[in-house]
Amino acid sequence: MTRHGKNCTAGAVYTYHEKKKDTAASGYGTQNVRLSRDAIKDFDCCCLSLQPCHDPVVTPDGFLYERAAILEYIVHQKREMARRAKAYEKQREARRAERRELSLAAAQDQLQRFLEKEAAIVSRPLNPFTTRAGPGEEAPAGPGSEGEDKGVTSFWIPALTPEARAAPLEKPSRVVRCPMSGKPLRLSDLTAVRFTPADGTTDRLGLLGRRERYVCAVTRDGLSNSTPCAVLRPSGAVVTAQCVERLIRADMVDPVCGAPLTDKDIIPLQRGGTGFAGSGVPMEAQKALPVMQA
Repeated sequence: MTRHGKNCTAGAVYTYHEKKKDTAASGYGTQNVRLSRDAIKDFDCCCLSLQPCHDPVVTPDGFLYERAAILEYIVHQKREMARRAKAYEKQREARRAERRELSLAAAQDQLQRFLEKEAAIVSRPLNPFTTRAGPGEEAPAGPGSEGEDKGVTSFWIPALTPEARAAPLEKPSRVVRCPMSGKPLRLSDLTAVRFTPADGTTDRLGLLGRRERYVCAVTRDGLSNSTPCAVLRPSGAVVTAQCVERLIRADMVDPVCGAPLTDKDIIPLQRGGTGFAGSGVPMEAQKALPVMQA
């Protein structure tokens, strides 16, 4: 087989590279992007601000947040729920008023029909062979009479133009949910986290410039995105998963404060990944786009 040029367009085979290039240019089909190390947050960064935490807290599912950021998120969600609840109650009141108006109009219409029937009753017999109205009577309206109700069906009359009604609002939920896991989140569920600095003589600003900033509170092993970690709820200390399996689960006692532990008190900390596929974290982002079908 002959060698093709880099930009050869006379090939008989639709290559994988050409397919990906055309898919990205057309805007159709699912597009996959491989994430790099620059697109992954560190294990000690907030899931909302993506910055290193100064006062970190962790949820029962292991997601780390800055205390100020998650509190602002909870307050914002409660205000949004109150606004939606007010709009929902306003919609319900409008529907009640509309139903009352419809029932009142139906009652008035029924009364009007009854009065019309009562007025149409005559006290003397009519001659079926004549259509001439007697004295004091009105002639029946014919097809071409002035009293005929002509239905207007023109679409261009503003009164008959259809209008778009607002979509009905659903009853809002009163539960604040975690922005990462989507599970219900309460303020009492947050646990304060205390990282052990790698160098106790260095301040926080000095630690930010280091690649290895924190260590395990028990074994003094370095913590990073490639190290599975866990948070002990009683003390808030961060330890490695290896320390939990080999030391802590043997007697289920917090080695920092001495409090007894349960399985719920050991919270696995969610990691951002290392940039390598072997870290166990999905490193591919997908964007679903419309698909052209024959």
